Amino acid sequence: MEKRCIVSPNAPPAAGPYSHAVIAGGFVFVSGQVALDPGGGGPRKGSFEEEARLALSNLKAILEDCGTSLEHVVKVTAFLSDMDNFAQFNTIYKEFFPAHYPARTCIQAGRLPLDFQVEVEAIAVLPK
Repeated sequence: MEKRCIVSPNAPPAAGPYSHAVIAGGFVFVSGQVALDPGGGGPRKGSFEEEARLALSNLKAILEDCGTSLEHVVKVTAFLSDMDNFAQFNTIYKEFFPAHYPARTCIQAGRLPLDFQVEVEAIAVLPK
């Protein structure tokens, strides 16, 4: 099976030694996305809502650069720094995934990279 590592030109530079995404076996595996400025301006700390929207927007940009979209996502894992933000996350999430929801896991993490409030990763299929 061929594996292609993707560095997305429309997403923030990786904050560590990882690819934005890996394409393998007809799937796109997107690394966890946080509220990093897609223009390379570094962390954009803000309210939970602002951080969640930017993390999901970065995820969307990477998927599109890989030739797929949010509509083709089959699994999402969301990490929240505080589960008290769960309802708010669901409201924002539904704006990005309005129907045919992917499978999802949402957990509270002890601490997220760069002390962000939310991190989101996904697996999508590549359309034929």
